[in-house]
Amino acid sequence: MTVLVTLGLLIVSLILFGRAGSSPDASPPPGARHAPQVATPPPSATASSPSTRATSRPPLPRSRPVRLHIPKISVDAPFTPLEIDAKGQLEAPPPNDVNLVGWHSDGATPGETGTAIIAGHVDTATSPAVFAHLNSLTKGDVFDVVRADGRKANFVVDDVETFAKDNFPNERVYADANRPEVRLITCAGDYDHSAKDYTDNLVVFGHLT
Repeated sequence: MTVLVTLGLLIVSLILFGRAGSSPDASPPPGARHAPQVATPPPSATASSPSTRATSRPPLPRSRPVRLHIPKISVDAPFTPLEIDAKGQLEAPPPNDVNLVGWHSDGATPGETGTAIIAGHVDTATSPAVFAHLNSLTKGDVFDVVRADGRKANFVVDDVETFAKDNFPNERVYADANRPEVRLITCAGDYDHSAKDYTDNLVVFGHLT
């Protein structure tokens, strides 16, 4: 299952969630972060790090995700599907629910072969959100996704990295995988008051165990 939307989708730098829970003129509290700016996966995405490593268990069939559990940072959140809108941008989860994650519903579902994309707000203009502590994860940490078919997809963290939004490695993050992989994505870095957005994205790379 590919994470690509269509072969003709060439947009490589978009604001994923915008200003969650705030008006265009609202400023976040000190230290606040917003949801990630994430590039839409390019059709030529073939790079593989760590996509080419063999999986340690067979992939699961396609089934929509229901709930995300990350024990280390006390995440227990439901999913909402995210689609590409008419402007070519990935839709945002509702800003009034800080305990909600979204998944790219046209891509791989967590547990099936491919790269599943899960994104969430790190905060809103008024409070922390579901991925407020995503940067606390390290290699070897575990998390799971409960699926609609009743199965649980268990993942282990391979890597946690921060990338500048103006130099986001699209192919590395979105490359299709030959095993079940997942990316957890949110904002990081400094807050740019002129752009009303954060400068970086935090990406957690994981695979099915």
